[in-house]
Amino acid sequence: MNEEMYIVVGAVASVFGLLTLAQCLFVVAQQRLGVVERFGKFVRIAHPGLNVKIPFIERVAGRPNLRVQQLDVQVETKTQDDVFVHVVVSVQYFIIPEAAYQAFYRLEDAASQIRSFVFDVVRARVPNIDIDDVFRKKDDIADAVKNELALVMGDFGYGIVKALVTDIEPDARVKAAMNEINAAQRLRQAAAEKGEADKILKVKAAEADADAKALAGRGIADQRRAIVDGLRESVDEFQKSIPGASPQDVMNLVLMTQYFDTLKDVGASSVTNTILMPHSPGALSDISAQLREAMITAQQVGNPREGHLARHLEE
Repeated sequence: MNEEMYIVVGAVASVFGLLTLAQCLFVVAQQRLGVVERFGKFVRIAHPGLNVKIPFIERVAGRPNLRVQQLDVQVETKTQDDVFVHVVVSVQYFIIPEAAYQAFYRLEDAASQIRSFVFDVVRARVPNIDIDDVFRKKDDIADAVKNELALVMGDFGYGIVKALVTDIEPDARVKAAMNEINAAQRLRQAAAEKGEADKILKVKAAEADADAKALAGRGIADQRRAIVDGLRESVDEFQKSIPGASPQDVMNLVLMTQYFDTLKDVGASSVTNTILMPHSPGALSDISAQLREAMITAQQVGNPREGHLARHLEE
């Protein structure tokens, strides 16, 4: 009986020893801290790894997380031009290891505290900005939130990594109106660019037409000059070859040759807009006189020198 009692006592002692050992040892995971209390009073901060505490007297009150955490806060506010918008601010924060005591004991709900400050800063800043400037100044809003939170939350043992304005959502009707304004501005700009392009095309076409006409005029002038020079040489050669021939005879011969060449060209083409004038033998002399008179008049107007040559030929 005594042996059985010793066995039971030994078993109870072993179990008690194991429980006591289990109460003495505890593990803190990486990126966490252990807050140790003794009879409800803070004693120390336990770091990651295996730690020892007094069994049944000390306890681990909490294990604060040292990782960077993110809190998304959606704030509804009004802009300076009376447009309601939903602004989403993402706050990245962490517990400062050296200030773990303040983070654990001084602030019960860090997320609620951060959310309150975000609401306060956003609703103080956005009402002073027009809806168009809210999108351009979102970085200024984010910096204001970060600076305000860093100043306040640092006293509670929290550090602020970054504050980001991740979304700005105005009313659906306001968004549609903004899109229509943007589309109208782009259409107006496109119309202005198209008008400028058409203007350039017309100016270039006019310049090209002017250059073409100038070149054509110079070509006609050169052609007439060449014709006059050729006629002069022909008259000289004809008078040298046929003694007694007058310039009048030479001109009649040239006109007759050109006249029959014209008839030949007209007959060679099935499509023409040339008007045939009477060419009977009686009317031929009248045609010759009219052509000669027109040539002399044209030469007098176009070139005084050539007009003088024409008068000389007529004489």
